Amino acid sequence: MNLPSKIDQPGSELHSLATVFGEGLYDEMKKHEDFYFFSPDETTSNKLAHVFDASDRAWAREIKGWDLHLAPNGRVIEMLSENVLFGVLAGHILSGGRGTMTSYESFLPIISSQLDQHLKFLKQSKEIHWRPRYQALNILSTSCWQRQDHNGYTHQNPALVSNLLLKPSNLVNCLFPCDDVAAAAAWEFMTQTKDVVNITTFNKIPEPRWIDINHARFQLTNGGASIFQFCSDDNPDVVVTGIGDIPTNEAIEGIKLAKQVIPELRIRYVGIAALSYGAIGTTENKLKHHDFNDYFTDNKPIIVNFHGYSETIRAIFSHYTSVSRVDIHGYEDQGSTTSPLDELCRNSCSRYDIAINILERTGHYDATQQFKDRIVGDAHYAALYGVDAK
Repeated sequence: MNLPSKIDQPGSELHSLATVFGEGLYDEMKKHEDFYFFSPDETTSNKLAHVFDASDRAWAREIKGWDLHLAPNGRVIEMLSENVLFGVLAGHILSGGRGTMTSYESFLPIISSQLDQHLKFLKQSKEIHWRPRYQALNILSTSCWQRQDHNGYTHQNPALVSNLLLKPSNLVNCLFPCDDVAAAAAWEFMTQTKDVVNITTFNKIPEPRWIDINHARFQLTNGGASIFQFCSDDNPDVVVTGIGDIPTNEAIEGIKLAKQVIPELRIRYVGIAALSYGAIGTTENKLKHHDFNDYFTDNKPIIVNFHGYSETIRAIFSHYTSVSRVDIHGYEDQGSTTSPLDELCRNSCSRYDIAINILERTGHYDATQQFKDRIVGDAHYAALYGVDAK
């Protein structure tokens, strides 16, 4: 995997996060004969097909000439039942094996109760001195709500993250890589951790590349957050943060739009790569309060663009600061079969919404109308033509 140690022009190149995870799955398959990949029937559509270069699908019946990637000894387990897939994966992990599961984000809540039981087992096993340490149970959550162009509202549900972040056992890491390089760092983290559940959320479309591999690794080992210097000012009037790949892109584009209108605005961007129980960061490396104040200041407005439900991230920020400082943009359960930008606008997560929020928080109310008009105009265009206006 070619991981850059320097990014000359952040945001200028598009790369696929899903392809990175496909390469990671391939590597694990090659290195470990006990590694199994559990997926419904969307391995290829989720852009993870590189795994088939290491192993076929498990198949016990007759193989026809037109069948692809089927073999009796395959280690890709495909079945359209998340419950069964998770049950076999959990049993395999607790037997000392290795594996990873994927599914559409909207269908992963199906396994919520099973995950609860797995976490309870991990919690109890930590109290037994002779129990072995288990490889992390890893989940790849993709085909996310922002890009359900042809599926629509039925395929939108980031609820599993909310449920997992409520667990006081502190055995869950929710990872939100902002780009393909951060995805590589997330995969490293997932394969190296033990006695936890890791869930990584990413979309399968190409996204801008923002940070280098050293920056991405720093985030996961130093409180899950960092300042993106290339789009940040010292002594900011407002601090903006994105949590997730598309939320990051929209937040940074929103900063650009606000500055086009009011160039003298001073804005800082903080990227957040990981959340755990009650905190920014991972279970072992939570963001300290003094670091939070260094990143977000101790009194400036904070605007958050979050991949999941707003109240989930609001609860975490309330542990660090007064929520009166914090405006949250997240999934509002508004959906349709519409264009990607219109979907973001319907949930107030678009670049226009971020720009409006920045301008309002800095007192430039008269400058917001053009972006409000864009939201209305783009919605009308999407309704007529089914795509975003150029």
